[in-house]
Parts: sequence; C-alpha cells; structure tokens
Amino acid sequence: MCSEKKLELLTNFLREAGSLAQFFKSRKGKQGSQTDSASNSKDKQDDVQTFTFNLETNIQLIKDTLGNPPDINVRKIEIDKEQNYTIAVIRMDGMSDKMEINSSVIEPLTKLTFEQLRKQLENPNSSNTLSKLISVNKLSCYTEVNKVVHSLLQGNAAILVNHSQEIYMAATRMLKVRSITEPTSQTVIRGPKDSFTEDLRTNTSLIRARITNKDLKLEMVNKGEVTHTDIELMYIKGIADESILSEVRRRLEKIKVDGILESSYVEEFIQDSRFSLFPTILSTERPDVVVSNLLEGRFAIFVYGTPYVLIGPAAFIQFFQSAEDYYQNQYMGTFIRILRFIAFFIALYAPGLYVAIMTHHHGLIPTTLLVSLAGQREGVPFPIIIEGLVMEIVFEVLREAGIRMPRAVGQTVSIVGALILGQAAVEAGFVSASTVIVVSLTAIANFTMPFFNVAIAARLLRFFILLLGSFIGLYGIMLGTFMILAHLCSIRSFGIPYFEPIAPFRLNEQKDVFVRLPIPYHFSRPSPANPEQKKRAGRKQNEK
Repeated sequence: MCSEKKLELLTNFLREAGSLAQFFKSRKGKQGSQTDSASNSKDKQDDVQTFTFNLETNIQLIKDTLGNPPDINVRKIEIDKEQNYTIAVIRMDGMSDKMEINSSVIEPLTKLTFEQLRKQLENPNSSNTLSKLISVNKLSCYTEVNKVVHSLLQGNAAILVNHSQEIYMAATRMLKVRSITEPTSQTVIRGPKDSFTEDLRTNTSLIRARITNKDLKLEMVNKGEVTHTDIELMYIKGIADESILSEVRRRLEKIKVDGILESSYVEEFIQDSRFSLFPTILSTERPDVVVSNLLEGRFAIFVYGTPYVLIGPAAFIQFFQSAEDYYQNQYMGTFIRILRFIAFFIALYAPGLYVAIMTHHHGLIPTTLLVSLAGQREGVPFPIIIEGLVMEIVFEVLREAGIRMPRAVGQTVSIVGALILGQAAVEAGFVSASTVIVVSLTAIANFTMPFFNVAIAARLLRFFILLLGSFIGLYGIMLGTFMILAHLCSIRSFGIPYFEPIAPFRLNEQKDVFVRLPIPYHFSRPSPANPEQKKRAGRKQNEK
C-alpha cells in the first residue's frame, strides 16, 4: 500500500515537472520569436542607408550604389572655396534633359551667393530657397540613398550641397519616344488615326484630351522588383462599379515579378481564367476604343513601355466589335459585324466540317459535287485528315515566316509561298485542290477578326475541331461545340459573365450585339457599369 502511494506521488511529480518544462519552453520560444522579429525590424531599419554631411562621401555613395557606371555625370559648383561650400549636380546621360539642366538648374546655382546658401542650410524648411532659384516643374527632397538612386535612374537630376544631408531631386526627365502614328493592327477607313505610344504620359494625355471631366481618375502603382515599371489604372468615377475597381486594385497589388516588359505580363496576373484560350481582357492601341469603354463603365490599365492598353471587364461579343462600326451607317455596321461572325465560324469549323463530311457523311454531298471531289482525290496517297493537318500546319508556318521576315519581303514570301506550294502540291498529287481551297478560305476568314487574340483562339481550336470531325464526324463537331459553349458560359471577367448579354440573356443589351442600332437608341450602359449610372446622359431628350 505504501509503495503504491509512493508510485502515485512520483507520477504526479513527473507530470507537474513535464508541464512546467513545457511552460518554460513555450515562454522561451515566444521570447525568441519576439527577439527575432525585433532583430528583423532592426535589420530593415539598418538597410535604409542615409546620406552624410560630407559632399564627397555622398557622391561616392551614389556611385557605389549604381556600380560606378560610365554614363553618370557629376558637375561641381564652388560657392565659397574658403568655407568649403560646394554644390554638385548629378545626372544620368541619355535619361535627363541636358538643356533644361543647364538653364534651369546649373545656371541659377552659379548665381547663388554664400549668404543665401548659409541661410539655406540654417533654415529648417530649407527647400524654400532652392525652389525659388531652380525653375523646374517639381523639386523633391530625400535623405535615403535608394530613393535618390531610383529617381536618378528615372532621369531626374540630383543636387547635393556640402554640409547638408538632404538631396534635392529636380524633375528633368527626358526619354526619346516615337511620335503618335496611325494604328498598325486596328486600322479603320473612317475615324481617328492616332494610336498609343510606349510613353505612359503621352497615352494618358490622349484620353484626357477626349474626356475633359474631373471624374476621370488615374491611380498609379509600381511593379517589378527589378524594372520598377509604372502601371496606371484609369476609370470614370461614378460610372465604373466600385466593387470591380476594388478587385482590380487587389489583383494589381498581388503582382510579384522581376520585371514587366509589356502589358501582357499584367494581363496574365490579373485575368480570371489563365488557362483559357479565349482572352478575358481586351487590349487595344486605339484611344477612341478606350474612351468608349470608359464611358460604358469599364476600366483601362496603362503600362509603361507598351502601346497596348488593357480594358476590362471584357465580354466575348466585344472582340467582334470594331470602332468603325459606330462611325459608319448602322446598316453597314450591322452587315460587317454579322460578316465577322460568319468568318469566325468559317475559320473555326470549315476544315473540320470538310473532313467530317468527306470521311463519314458522303450522303450529305450532292452527287455531282461528290463525283468531282472523288475525281480530285484520285491518286492522293494520304487520308484526308493528313491532308488537312499538313496544309494547316504549312500555312501556319508561312504566316509566321511572313511576320518574322523584313516588312519589305514578308508579305511576298507568304503569298508567293502559299501559291507555289499549293499549286505544286496539287500537281504532284500530294493533296487535292478542294483541300487547298478550304484551307485558304479558312486563313482568309481568320484575318477578318478586329482583335488578334480572339483570332489566335480560333486558330488553335480549329485543330481540335478538325480532329473531332475526322474521328466521330458531325457528332464530334457538335460535341466540341457544346464543350466550347459550356466553357464560354463558365468563365468570367472580374466577376462579369464572359458570354453576356447572350448568356445570361439581357434583352435591353441586344441592341449592340449582332446588330448595331443607331446611337440615339443606346439608352443604357452594359452590366459592368455602376448600377446607379445605368442610364446614359440625355436619355429623356433622345426618347422625345
């Protein structure tokens, strides 16, 4: 009995000792994590390098941070040699405007007296004196090395004063960009002929020139851990839906990448269906297209270094609408739009239907035509599916070669290559003439798409439909069609159904889908707009 009592006491003691050890262990871990977090915050504070009060040391800090590049230019101005008061102006060659630096920065600084500079250094709000002397649009003040270096790389000029820790940055940025030219991929017969360039501020000015409204808002973010590319979000306050804008801001903030070289980088980060063949964000180089979409409640994303602007939310029907539809007569605009839909179906289904009917459904072909087609295929050694695939791949190779070749000979190579190869293949008996006709008609129909990215989707899906038609016939083509429609109805663009206003069907928005009614009858904005701003301005006057 006594031994059992001792055993029970020993067990309780061990249990208490274990819980006490666990308590001290958790407390030690908590203190360790607090110490680690404190040390990490301290390291972050230590990483922020600031300037000293010595001019030569500060100049060397900037050079060392940049790696002492050959395109850095330092100009020193002595104000008082005895008191060792010197000013240095640092700029990057090719990035800043030399004429503006000479006239607006260096020349005023040479007229600066010792008394003015001494008051400048003694005055706590020291930017006042320099701001009166230096006549530039913007003069900023920094004490951190990284901020000054980043501003230098943007083309601004740094003004360093001996015995001062503050560095003044003068806005003297100058970048050589191409002038505004006519659009190259979205041309029109009637309408504006200007297009975006690679300069961000030029692009936004083209929109502000068309929308002179205080509600046109612009927000900037900087993305790219290495490139630090400027990205701007534009929308019309009150017309754009705030919930969509909040989602766009959230997706832009989540971008983590080394560099952004083109707007497609941003598109792949913020789009909804990244693995879909169909584009869920519209891209255009035309300012009038951006303006019309902003007035419908959508947003635009500008990326520095690219002439293509992203527009969202995008619907499938938008990729068949051209800016010229609204500049021509409504009958002509409707006819051309329906023609684009027909061309899209030809580009997507023509090879598949041809192979399916010729392989599995001979009874659907009139007897005279069937005899003619059979006579053309006499002596052809390959099955019709091999003919179709080979000709499609050959034409894709010719098209890609025509794009990559110099512009003077690119079109000649693609046209002559297609004619010579097609005629030689028919004469040699490798393919039939009807196959060449179908493939050529498909390629021509593919060029009618106003937006290149939806034409790419048709080009890729064409092979899928072709294989289904060769294996299962028309039943396979119907199965592929149902799969494509189901996919179009399932994807979204920033929460908006991609296939609207067809699915879900919206009767009030059918006035601008397959037909284009006169502009005075476009009373309401589409679904991406703010629900409180569905009615367009002047609706009552138009109804009268």
